[in-house]
Amino acid sequence: MGVRGRKRERKRSRKRWIISIAVAFVVLLAGGAGAIYLKLNANISTFDSAGLSKDRPKAAPADANGHTAVNVLLIGSDTRSGENGKLGGSAAGPIGRSDTTILLHVYPDHKHAVGISIPRDSLVDIPPCLLPDGKWSPDQPKAQFNSAFSMGDTAKGNPACTQNTIEKLSGLRVDHTMVVDFAGFAAMTSAVHGVEVCVPNDIYQGDMNPNLGYKGKVVLESGMQNLSGQKALDYVRVRHGVGDNSDVGRMMRQQAFLSALIGKVKGQGMNPTTLLPLADAATKSLTVDPGLGSASKLMSFGLSLKNIDLKNIQFITAPWRYDGPRIDLVHPDVDDLFGELRANRTLEGVDASGKVDAKPTSTASPSPTATVDGTGIQVGVFNGTTTDGLAGKAADRIKAAGFTVTGTSTARSQDHVTTRIEYGPADKAHATTLAKLFPGAELVPLNITGVNLVVGQDFATSAADTKAPPKPLPTTLTQQARSAATNPCEKLSYG
Repeated sequence: MGVRGRKRERKRSRKRWIISIAVAFVVLLAGGAGAIYLKLNANISTFDSAGLSKDRPKAAPADANGHTAVNVLLIGSDTRSGENGKLGGSAAGPIGRSDTTILLHVYPDHKHAVGISIPRDSLVDIPPCLLPDGKWSPDQPKAQFNSAFSMGDTAKGNPACTQNTIEKLSGLRVDHTMVVDFAGFAAMTSAVHGVEVCVPNDIYQGDMNPNLGYKGKVVLESGMQNLSGQKALDYVRVRHGVGDNSDVGRMMRQQAFLSALIGKVKGQGMNPTTLLPLADAATKSLTVDPGLGSASKLMSFGLSLKNIDLKNIQFITAPWRYDGPRIDLVHPDVDDLFGELRANRTLEGVDASGKVDAKPTSTASPSPTATVDGTGIQVGVFNGTTTDGLAGKAADRIKAAGFTVTGTSTARSQDHVTTRIEYGPADKAHATTLAKLFPGAELVPLNITGVNLVVGQDFATSAADTKAPPKPLPTTLTQQARSAATNPCEKLSYG
């Protein structure tokens, strides 16, 4: 969490990432209108995915009902090349740079979504990234997060490097990446006829430019305002004179701006008349991964967001604290936050996996955590796969439930796909008790004495995937989250 009152000077223009991220959200929402995509195709650029890491988190598998989560990385580029220089000035030069990035996690139920903001000054581990000369950079421990996008010093930036960094940090596989500059921001805000936002207090010229040397005139009056063009830029870039004057505090107002923008677009209706001029302006500033390289693909993804209620679209900043002039992410809080997303639990701990319980297909109970008492039951344990150590892991599980393990060994055949429990004529009840610890196991009667457990590949998979559930997120973190339906005058800064 932040330290209140900490002031950090910046000389560069602050017409930043919020413009880009706003465009991305609009495009995702606009994708739901089928008539739009034909006009948008020519606007969209893609980046080369060759720079994506070869050591990526596994894609989340779909469940029996076809439900899966989707992770979209939204990167704002503040390059000053081309038309962008007219909006942000040329101080930053033509090199593509990013400030704060949002990882949008759309839950498998397609009724919840959360955007995690990563502060630009966060110290993170940047993995190897592909450079323009074809070489890969070395690992960079404790590097400034936004330097990943600048790897290679090109005008378009290095989105693959930022994606690699996010995947390493979060343990989530990024399905799509979108990079947006802010050249189309003025046109976009005009297309929606302004965005209703709350200005917490009067903002003066001296707040917008601390180097001015005097207070100056009021630029933005306090209270609810409909802002577009330059006024909208002033709102999203102001840092001084509001709250704790920090970059991270300003991110809360930027999240509020996104919430208002999403509400405005959804409120105007998902129709071509409303969305075509908006999406046309937005996509002219958009670069995406090849998987979203056409408007029809954007449309398909946009449909997954179309029916999410505003109250179920949340924003939160990754847990942080100051580390000298930089920002350190707070562990284990940030790990638990991403753990909740990997488990498809909302910030409140609600299961949003979208799973529907299937009918049981065997006598085994639906959960290996069921209460089982194996006292007095002896079991021989055999590894029926080529995965080392499985017999020992299975033995530990059944010993914890009170069973007696008579020995562990390798089975005669090591091609068992499914775990089996073999039992003699007098031991069916014991075998059934043991099966409660191994959902889906086959019960096989044989002319033997006692009970044998032969673990198969299904146990190997479940053992590899079994992780302790993330701890509940601290209320000090979850209370900072805002939904797109939050009162626009709330949660606008720290301090």
